[in-house]
This record gives sequence, C-alpha cells and structure tokens, in this order.
Amino acid sequence: MSEPLYDAIVAGLGAHGSAAAYHLAKRGQSVLGFDRFARGQTLASFGGLSRIIRLSYYEHPSYVPLLKRAWELWRELERDSGETLLTQTGGLYMGPPDGELVAGSLASARTHGLAHELIDNAELRRRYPVFDIDRDWVGVADAQAGWLAPERSVEAHLRLAERHGATLRFTEPIERWERDGDGVRVTSAQGSYRARRLVIAAGSWLPRLLPRLAPHLWVERSVLFWFEPLRELDAFAKLPVYIVEDTDRFYYGFPYDATSGLKLAGLHFGDRVDPDTVDREPSARDEERVRAFLRRRMPLGDGERRRAQVCLYTNSSDRHFIIDREGPVTYASACSGHGFKFASAIGEILADLTMTGHSSLDIGFLSSRRLASGTMKA
Repeated sequence: MSEPLYDAIVAGLGAHGSAAAYHLAKRGQSVLGFDRFARGQTLASFGGLSRIIRLSYYEHPSYVPLLKRAWELWRELERDSGETLLTQTGGLYMGPPDGELVAGSLASARTHGLAHELIDNAELRRRYPVFDIDRDWVGVADAQAGWLAPERSVEAHLRLAERHGATLRFTEPIERWERDGDGVRVTSAQGSYRARRLVIAAGSWLPRLLPRLAPHLWVERSVLFWFEPLRELDAFAKLPVYIVEDTDRFYYGFPYDATSGLKLAGLHFGDRVDPDTVDREPSARDEERVRAFLRRRMPLGDGERRRAQVCLYTNSSDRHFIIDREGPVTYASACSGHGFKFASAIGEILADLTMTGHSSLDIGFLSSRRLASGTMKA
C-alpha cells in the first residue's frame, strides 16, 4: 500500500492552526493536523474563557481590514457550528489623550470610518464610576467590540474541520520536517508523513520548527486573574470590555460574570520563559501586580480571587504578527498577546497562502521580510 500524500499538514491546532485546518478542509483539501497537547488543553495561548475582539485597533490601522473579516468569519462560524462564540459588549479604552491607546484607537477609527465616541473626563467618570481615573484622562468608546469564547471557538473549528474530512492527531508533537521533492515530510514520535504543503501554527514552539525566526521571537509568561468584586456587581456586569493605559503599562478586563468573576490582566510584564519548563502555578507576586492596579483604579473590584491561569505569549520584536509563505511552508506566529481575535481570518489567510500563494487581504506589513531588513514597523 502506497504512503498517503496529504494536500496539507497543519502543525499546531490551537487558535490559528484549528482555523487553518477548517478552511483548508472546507475547500476540499486533504488535511492532517497535529498538536502536542491533548484535545481541549489550555496550556498554550488561547485558554482563559474570554478574549477581547475590537475594531478601533490602537496597535495599527492596517489591522482593521483583517478584524472586519475576522468578525464576519466568527459570525459565520457561529452559524455553521450552532455555538454562541462572540458576545458584543462594546469597548472602552481609557488613558491620556496623547497616549498610545487613545491616540491609536482614534487613528484606526477615523481612518476606517468606524463607529466610535470620544468621551471627556467628566462624562467618563459619570458613566463608569467603578473606575478611579486621572483628571486628564479621556476615553474612546468602540461600538464593534466584545469578547470571544476561545476554548469553544477552537473546538468549533476542529469539529468542523473533521466534518469536512480532516484527520486530527493530538498528543503528538511534530519533531522535525524536511523538504521532500516539491512537498514536505513531517516526522513525529509516532511516524513519518508526507504532504504537498505544510502549515506551521505552533505558537511558542514555532521557533523550533522554523529556527530562522528564532532570533526574532521570545516567549512570555502571562497570568490571567478573576476576582469577586466587593460590591456593585451590577455596575461591573454592565461594563464593556476595557483597556486602560495606566502609569506603568496597559491593563485589560471584561464585564463581571457570576460564574467566573471579574477577569483582569496586565499586558506584558515581560517574564521570559521556555514553553516546556514554564511555571504553570500563579504566584503571590503575579497576583500582587494585578491587585496593585485594582487598588489604584478599581478599588471595589479588589475582592477575593476566584481563579487564575497562566498562558503564553509569543512576541516579535515589534509585537506585530509574522505571516508568510516560503516554498511549500506557510506559517503564522508571534501574535504578541493580541492574536486570538484574528484567528478566524488568519486561518483563512493561511489557507489562501497554502493553496494559491497570496491573500486577498493586505498582509504585506506582516511579512517576514521586515525581519531581514531590520525595519520592524508596520
């Protein structure tokens, strides 16, 4: 019996790999997918019950067309899977008027004609009394924002990929790959497999499969927390998703949910780790860094800790994604803590690149070519 030749092998079945497997299989491609963890694990970058999705994107206006497409595809995935995956709450971004968060959010909103509102300090305090904010801060309200359910979103992509014929293998990491004629040969602990194309979406483990990118990437340990507010539960429950540019860094959070609590995290504390040896146990130091923000900005939220979870960010030097194709290999990585919301669109982009070599969306600013040139700006 001859060895099977798949159209595509997908390495990594988390946020972006699961979406890529789905889009490839949906188009009739024979797909074989691998993941190092068991199905349903949350040991990579997508765990945590909720992930923000927002369109007035402070990081760069060039992301907005990708976000618009991602929003459409999340709604499409909901229809196809029968799951509720995206909850629209609106978004609130607060900080100094000339800060990165407010100025960047306004730039994206104005460039792309997004529904938004600039809120002055007095009105910000009136609308959101649970926050204790500086007198010079302002806010941007983003109409098209909310949160995604990451674990259920990944499972929906996996389930539909299988429905379209994909074969998915878990607890079987890919150890290496090599060129095999015009295609690739992939080796795991369980065997060797051939495909015309390879999609690498291995998150924090991508540098091991693409060593050329390793000097440009680093893995960061991030800890998510859920607290029980001291009182005013209704006010916390009515919050939109929010980001605050505070004096030390950005913090972000979600409306209070009775099941899990008030979710909050700080962005980029900078704890560099090896993904294989990372400490998965949240520490008192981890908690204090977030509680300091609560005491300063949301004192009524500084109640009992209900839950905590460690996740991993794979960061690039400029914190922009790296999405590209080289020969038979397509890859996406370094989403730097802001990539889950794009997963539905990145899956489609990876399928496009794998099958045709190009995407209808403008992803040139995310190309790996900027790494070689040293121009690490979008």
